[in-house]
Amino acid sequence: MKITATVEQVMKHKKFNKVLSLEPYQTVYEGLEMLAEYDVGALMVCENGRLVGMFSERDYARKCVLMGHPSKETSVAQIMTSPVSFVSPEHTVDECMQMMTERRFRHLPVLERDRVVGMVSMGDLVNWVMDGQAQHIEELQGYITGGYPA
Repeated sequence: MKITATVEQVMKHKKFNKVLSLEPYQTVYEGLEMLAEYDVGALMVCENGRLVGMFSERDYARKCVLMGHPSKETSVAQIMTSPVSFVSPEHTVDECMQMMTERRFRHLPVLERDRVVGMVSMGDLVNWVMDGQAQHIEELQGYITGGYPA
């Protein structure tokens, strides 16, 4: 089953759609504080308004803790993932899920003409799909019970 809804539709549907980002010079500790404050798993790293990397819990665990780097002395730039895969608002849910599955990441920045406009997570996409399935089931139940409009 192909899901042809666009990233733009998913972003409009999200409850929390604030663009969260760090500067590359900020410390990993500051990044962790922000992850905790907003209860998210990843942040975009932007410099002069341009996306330059991603900072995630996975980056922290694998590139900071396991390597023995102190989070209060390590800059986000030292451990961020770069270059970054991203999508436009016109990409489909199906395209995003395929990209995230193949490349094994859970957060995808959304850019429009080099400008960050948001981010979608695998959770956002799964919720979109589940909501669509629930709506489809309701429509089928209505059809079967005769409540479906002619």
